[in-house]
Amino acid sequence: MDENIETALQSHGERALQRLHAAGCAWPEAATPMLQKVALASDFAIDVLQAQPAVLAQLLADARQPLPPPQLSAENREQWAQLLRRYRRAESTRLIWRDVVEAAPVEEILAGSSVLAEGCLQLALAALEAEFAQRFGVVRDAQGQVQRLVVFGLGKLGGGELNFSSDIDLVYAYDSEGESDGARVLHAQDYFARLGQQLARLLDDVTADGFCHRVDLRLRPFGNAGRVALSFAAMELYFQREGRDWERYAWQKARCVAGDLQAGARFLETLRPFVYRRYLDYGALDGLRAMKALIAAEVTRKDMADDIKRGPGGIREIEFLAQALQLIRGGREPALRSRSLLTALAALEAAGHIESQAAAALTQAYRYLRTLENRLQMLADAQTYALPEDAVLRARLALGLRYPNWAALHAELAQWRARVAEEFSALLAPRRRRSHDSDTLALYWRALPEHGEAAQLEAAGFAEPAALHASLCDFARAPGVRELSDAARARLDRVLPALLQQAAGCAQPDAVLRRVLPLLHTLLRRASYLALLDEQPAALTRLVDVLARSALLGERLAAYPLLLDELLDVRVGSELPDRAGMRAQCVAVLREDDVEASLDALNELRQALSFRFALALLDARIDAAECAQRLAWLADAVVACVLQLANAELRAAHGVIAGGRFAVLGYGTLGGEELGFGSDLDLVFLFDAPIDAVSDGTRALDAPRWYARLGQKMVALLGARTGAGRLFDVDVRLRPDGAKGLLVSSLSSYADYQRHRAWTWEHQALVRARGVAGDAALLADFEQIRDDVLAQPRDAGKLAEDVRLMRARMRAELDRSDAAMLDLKQGEGGLVDLEFLLQWLVLRDANKQPALLRPRATAALLGAAQAAHCLAAGSAAALLQAHAVLLDAGLRCTLDRRQRRALRNDAITHACAVIRAEVVHVLGG
Repeated sequence: MDENIETALQSHGERALQRLHAAGCAWPEAATPMLQKVALASDFAIDVLQAQPAVLAQLLADARQPLPPPQLSAENREQWAQLLRRYRRAESTRLIWRDVVEAAPVEEILAGSSVLAEGCLQLALAALEAEFAQRFGVVRDAQGQVQRLVVFGLGKLGGGELNFSSDIDLVYAYDSEGESDGARVLHAQDYFARLGQQLARLLDDVTADGFCHRVDLRLRPFGNAGRVALSFAAMELYFQREGRDWERYAWQKARCVAGDLQAGARFLETLRPFVYRRYLDYGALDGLRAMKALIAAEVTRKDMADDIKRGPGGIREIEFLAQALQLIRGGREPALRSRSLLTALAALEAAGHIESQAAAALTQAYRYLRTLENRLQMLADAQTYALPEDAVLRARLALGLRYPNWAALHAELAQWRARVAEEFSALLAPRRRRSHDSDTLALYWRALPEHGEAAQLEAAGFAEPAALHASLCDFARAPGVRELSDAARARLDRVLPALLQQAAGCAQPDAVLRRVLPLLHTLLRRASYLALLDEQPAALTRLVDVLARSALLGERLAAYPLLLDELLDVRVGSELPDRAGMRAQCVAVLREDDVEASLDALNELRQALSFRFALALLDARIDAAECAQRLAWLADAVVACVLQLANAELRAAHGVIAGGRFAVLGYGTLGGEELGFGSDLDLVFLFDAPIDAVSDGTRALDAPRWYARLGQKMVALLGARTGAGRLFDVDVRLRPDGAKGLLVSSLSSYADYQRHRAWTWEHQALVRARGVAGDAALLADFEQIRDDVLAQPRDAGKLAEDVRLMRARMRAELDRSDAAMLDLKQGEGGLVDLEFLLQWLVLRDANKQPALLRPRATAALLGAAQAAHCLAAGSAAALLQAHAVLLDAGLRCTLDRRQRRALRNDAITHACAVIRAEVVHVLGG
């Protein structure tokens, strides 16, 4: 280091300590190195310690403890400004000490600056509110409820990451209109505007003691031209009509920091749909690109080269990168909605939206830049972001941050800024250029409906060009197309030719085009999804691939465009949720005291997860058995949540049955964990309650009626149609006595029926029955009844005859097979034949082989039958393979919207032969 600089630094430190001695500060010798560090880092801190010597004693005692705030009262009104400023300066000096002397993490310093600003705001506002109450009374709404000012902190204050000498971005609001109740009446708007202006002046005005906090009110609706304080209703109206993308960006970090905190929190929840759309918000990309372009343009200015906030690779670029991704995806992924940038980066990494290496680099760069930013501002309590030109100041910064010299600091800073600039540059990359073929199809599309020829589709590879050309002409004439905005029409003109090109290149071009047109009709009303397909070529490619392989998924996409998000969700290719994960997701979307919203959210989640399972099956990431099992687990979770909703409604209406228990049983494919796409649920309801039990509500019901209504409510809620469809159709005909029986059975009547009156086929159905939801003890009682019934000794010959007769009757009524096609479920050698075989084995042998009672799914039953020597090992393996072939074929038929019939190809024929041979061998016919 230059000798002159060393001399200057030594002289500076000596003068600082002399000033403290002269002011009466005292410290032990061991503290001298600490004060030398402070003197090196901050002239401001030395000024404060000189003016307030008592602060030094407090810091030496325990700098981790915040200093006590001042008391503002009517008696010391003239001193409010001084007290606040002295407090802010003293507490800021404590933060300098924690950073410079005690090496506290930068997160603590940022949080401490934020807490300090909030504390000053709350102190000042409370004092002013008391003063206003004396002069004007308090504001009351039409119902007489007291209204208070709500102070929202935006920017870094909202995020709890305020830099050392920052201004604070505030927006003032209030809940409802009204008037003050004092001798001098003020309308709410005038009252809160005056209160807010006085609050800003009390903090912002520069006095002999400096300032407390610089206040910026320009982020309010309409900026400087807008009113100082608005009602919540006026704020909502503004954001609905005038809200722009940059305001969504600004309000991401909004937090109520003073005043009526509860009202502020309610308003922010109301505003959430404005900030975070319910879908992947690619419609915001154009606005975000414009914001990025402004940042990039400012970065190129020469005077920004040394600006670590707004210059290249600066703090603002990291903030924009994280917030842009939050804005796009936060509506669908609540975990991304953090106000804190570091927490947001971690969430984006965890969700797979930022690569781990990039997230780590950005996190380190952010901490580094924020530390340097604080040190720049600590020098003189100045709101600066520019690196100093003065050599001595540079040396002070470098040594204070433990660098040997300025060159070493500057070199590391350059590395971090280069890394940030690289990531920022890659964000929101421009669209890729379409191919020549796409350009040709674009000319064809733009010529419709008056011009353009079917021959152009034929040349592209479509098999029925005339019919498809007519459909495209009809689409081009649709009012929805003609009424598009210029921006949306431009997107459509890019998306549709790209879809035509992608469809032409796939195995089923005509099917894809027929399936995509209904979806496009829907998307005309949802410009953000057009934006998604326009902005994300991978999503468009994925869409065409899905449409080529599944008519069902095409229909669901057209009906529920939210599912388009699944095509681009990075989690789609990752590990699928397990049973516990699905249950947790379902519980998380329930809305307290809002059944309709809960059902809608459950439907959306069910649609998304089943769509994801279908994609996993089509991509061969899971097999058919795992897919069917996961669909059953999802149904379990949904049924449990619907039981929770129905139970809450019954309790609210009729009270609680003391000692009562309720359970839901799943039969059929639900019980066997082999559910298909769009399958209904075979449910049976049980209850148990003391004799003569009555609910304790004002509209009391006896136990049978209470639980009957609970069952009815569950069936109604599961079948209720919402904006995302309905959850499940429910079949309750497998209950005791079928359609003639009670909807909900008592435990005792159910046990009696199963033991004494049930038919053989009902005991067969019981093999796959299992508890799905409800009281755990009651479900355990059901298991015991099931075990007892299934383990009853039976005449094997009579049992075989009953099973054969029932199977023959079902086949005669339900089998849709013909010479070319096999009914995969009811056909000879089909899935039901295998079910009957396994059910017969359980009913025949469970009294001697209790291990047969535990499994419900086909694969597990085959394993148990082999282990019990009911089936030979080779036979069990062959049956397992045959089951996999038929189950896979059935699921794929459903996905392609075909009846569950398949061509009798080699694999299907062999699977049926294996099952038929084993049936003949075991059952004898």
